[in-house]
Amino acid sequence: MFSWKDSSGGSCSLCVHTLSALLVFSLCCFISGNSDINRAKDLMVKYPLIDGHNDIALQLRILHNNHLSKINLTHIHKVATDISRLRAGHVQTQMFAAYVLCGAQQMDAVRLTLEQIDVVRRMCTENPEFELVTSTQELNASMMKHKIACLISIEGGHSIDSSLPTLRMFYHLGVRSLTLTHSCNTPWAETSSEIYDVFKRRNNSLTTFGKAVVDEMNRLGMIVDLSHTSWGTASAVLMHSKAPVIFSHSSSFAVCNHSRNVPDWLLHKLKENGGLIMVNFYTPFVSCKNKANVSNLADHFDHIKKVIGAKSIGIGGDFDGAKNYPEGLEDVSKYPVIIQELLKRKWTEEELADVLRRNFLRVFEEVEKVRDQLSWKQPSEEEIPLQEVENPCRLVLQMPVVKKVFSNQSPSFRAVGSLNLLYLSSVLLFFFFFYVLT
Repeated sequence: MFSWKDSSGGSCSLCVHTLSALLVFSLCCFISGNSDINRAKDLMVKYPLIDGHNDIALQLRILHNNHLSKINLTHIHKVATDISRLRAGHVQTQMFAAYVLCGAQQMDAVRLTLEQIDVVRRMCTENPEFELVTSTQELNASMMKHKIACLISIEGGHSIDSSLPTLRMFYHLGVRSLTLTHSCNTPWAETSSEIYDVFKRRNNSLTTFGKAVVDEMNRLGMIVDLSHTSWGTASAVLMHSKAPVIFSHSSSFAVCNHSRNVPDWLLHKLKENGGLIMVNFYTPFVSCKNKANVSNLADHFDHIKKVIGAKSIGIGGDFDGAKNYPEGLEDVSKYPVIIQELLKRKWTEEELADVLRRNFLRVFEEVEKVRDQLSWKQPSEEEIPLQEVENPCRLVLQMPVVKKVFSNQSPSFRAVGSLNLLYLSSVLLFFFFFYVLT
């Protein structure tokens, strides 16, 4: 240590000692920070992330009208998701949502959903970086091939138009998860939102047909997703479903009291079901404010772990479904940041391996196991009563009367029909007069 005299003749050796200590402390913090982020990245190389919810398909429609031929999927502007950032974020499997607005309910929701499934399928089959998967076996195989696996979900039960055959057709197209509601009620399930004043019911958050939807999803091997549902609907499903369910992008109500989040009493029911809550990164659900940071987000992980354990937790970032995320977590490349924070909070590598990957695989495998156990069951022919649908656009399939056939045809067709009737009348009159005169 050295010293010098200050202007008053005093020694400044203490100042130098303090400065040295601060420099050493800063260097240690820098090294420690680098060590934590490297640990996070190394862990994610070994256990790459399975993320429960992403809305890039919605943005492809809004920004590009689904014209994939005009988009470079490796680098996409104005969004939070592209191939380069998925790679940087160590995302190995992404659940891509086929979502259409609630305004399409009772209109063209099925068509729009098919178009969104089409764009996800094209995105994941036409690009060599992606691979469309429909099972845990295919998902694991994609990891060995260093592919980004794509799972398709439908966000909102209004997309099936209260039709089990439609649900089955979606399954055959590769859909492996369905969120029972979005921000609107369906005729058979209730949402957590009050945005749309439709299909209001008292004390019936999951109707008889709603239970039939859950049963058919269990039979097919489709994951039931309870994000966006009301607590009553979620509770009813957790009591009814034979397979584990997920909240694909929801957080803790105890940390942020937003209706989209899950209260502790419902978390306990989720644990009994063997299901999974995949923590949402959207700022209003994280902090109940317009700003949040990584620490705020980590508080949700800590609380849920305290209530039901790390084996019931996953990650569902909800990127491109909103525009406001915690500072430092603005896109899918930033997932290592939250893992770094949880490592700082003494989460073990085993716990984080579960959160990153193994918990979702366990749930998906159990859903497939229940499907195999129910393989003896025939497809459900349950139909929703028309009075519950309240949809004037629904056609009742029956033979129309002749008068209505003509009224629904073009003017030229009606003219031809009139000529045919005139010809027939003339023939009948001819035979009548011939009979009378003879």
